[in-house]
Amino acid sequence: MMESDLALAKALTDLDLSSKPRSSDNVLNNNEDCKKTHATRLKEKMAGFRRTRSLNAPSPIQQFGPCGRIMKNSAMVMTIQDPASQRLTWYKPPLTVLVIKKVRDVSVLQPFVELVNWLIVEKRMVVFVESSIMDDQHLLNNQLFIPVFDKLMTFKEGKDDLTDKIDFIVCLGGDGTLLYASSLFQQSVPPVMAFHLGSLGFLTPFEFDNFQEQVTNVLEGHVALTLRSRLRCIILRKNDQNGKDGKPPTNLLVLNEVVIDRGPSPYLSNVDLYLDGKLITSVQGDGLIVSTPTGSTAYAVAAGASMIHPSVPAIMVTPICPHSLSFRPIVVPAGVELKIMVSPEARTTAWVSFDGRKRQELCHGDRSES
Repeated sequence: MMESDLALAKALTDLDLSSKPRSSDNVLNNNEDCKKTHATRLKEKMAGFRRTRSLNAPSPIQQFGPCGRIMKNSAMVMTIQDPASQRLTWYKPPLTVLVIKKVRDVSVLQPFVELVNWLIVEKRMVVFVESSIMDDQHLLNNQLFIPVFDKLMTFKEGKDDLTDKIDFIVCLGGDGTLLYASSLFQQSVPPVMAFHLGSLGFLTPFEFDNFQEQVTNVLEGHVALTLRSRLRCIILRKNDQNGKDGKPPTNLLVLNEVVIDRGPSPYLSNVDLYLDGKLITSVQGDGLIVSTPTGSTAYAVAAGASMIHPSVPAIMVTPICPHSLSFRPIVVPAGVELKIMVSPEARTTAWVSFDGRKRQELCHGDRSES
């Protein structure tokens, strides 16, 4: 607990005690003190405590004792902003929108057709969709889809770069659809509006019934934003740290989590966990989950971790079925560097996946950095 929190708790405790009548109070208090109301005493007790719109409540005290104080360094200041104060602002009218729908789900086709028609006809926007949609026979047989078929712009994952081409994104599906949309942008991600049309809806707060009104509010900038952090993950190979084979190392941004597990091996995985270059522990078990606050409601919470508010700057490290009771889920600051290596004593290799995709093997000497 911060020093300011302790001081606040003490002040409130003193206030409660002072509000109780005692015989000694009648003797010690003069006439002026006796005239003080409860509100006046509360105001005096709370004087000096400055509230902010951050999740920290009282501002942390900057001085410690007569000589010590925090060095003023803007690079070390971390602000946790109140989510309610974050608003979307367009510095120019949005013109392009990327519509991502849940795959292999017939129930999403009709909402998809209605949304695309409305965006093109009513809002005069340029709509991007996946190229595979143009071959969907269910859509090609839809009479409402035919008029807008030739007006759609298409892209292929891994081939077409959407950076600086998309103003905002609309997802039709569940949390997996939003994760896929996030993976398409390995730099800045446009604002994402996710409609709940899937099985899981932790990240999809919008209902499709009145989509015209809700999308219009987004286009006009009358909505709040929830900023979500992503993990930068790099895979460095033991025999190719400098990219000698001509292939760049795996470098991805993930929204939920990075999972290191034992894969198809019947043996327990054994990986070493480093925090800012220092060995923290060796994890022996089914694997390890490194998640963002957003990912704390996914695989991590199923493995026994706690849920973290998305505005909290933190990284959660959760073991999967650990063989030892000495290592439980831990939370570390968002600015640290985590390194995970297959232990030299490991009997088998490990496997790593990023938001459940791009799965690859980690051999002895390979490492994942986040």
